[in-house]
Amino acid sequence: MLLRHAKAEVPGEPPDTDRPLASRGRADAAAAGAWLARHELLPDVVICSAARRTRETWHGVALGMTGSPPEGGPAGPAPVVRYESDAYEAHPEDLLALVRQVEPDARTVLLIAHNPGISLLSALLDPERADRDELRTSDIVVHRPTVGWAELDRGRAAITARHTARG
Repeated sequence: MLLRHAKAEVPGEPPDTDRPLASRGRADAAAAGAWLARHELLPDVVICSAARRTRETWHGVALGMTGSPPEGGPAGPAPVVRYESDAYEAHPEDLLALVRQVEPDARTVLLIAHNPGISLLSALLDPERADRDELRTSDIVVHRPTVGWAELDRGRAAITARHTARG
């Protein structure tokens, strides 16, 4: 599953990696988690950019999966979470390399990252069904790989669901 981080505050003085989520972004992240729980798409592994807005997005998603918003649900076992500085400003091939490192027994992986890389990765995995526009904030794209994580490559993970989370 690919998730573009939730809506962040406008860029200002601090470095871009330190931008926090906006109020709307916090609500949208929780709504994303609730949607994942409702559809039984609970991750075993989370790969998250180390930027503040992506870490805060994961925190909101995790809260949404546990049922904090009224529409939420049970989160199941806690996933393994990897914060990756290489996911910030990453090219799709760089993001794909991070996913290829996932343990083979992991069933569901959630990658939380930034545009344009996350959108381009979705298009790389399923060129036929990918959205021609970039993913919006809090957009979730569910891909179903036909191969193991280490063999994941172009055209090897069809899109099976999409959702724009709004809280």
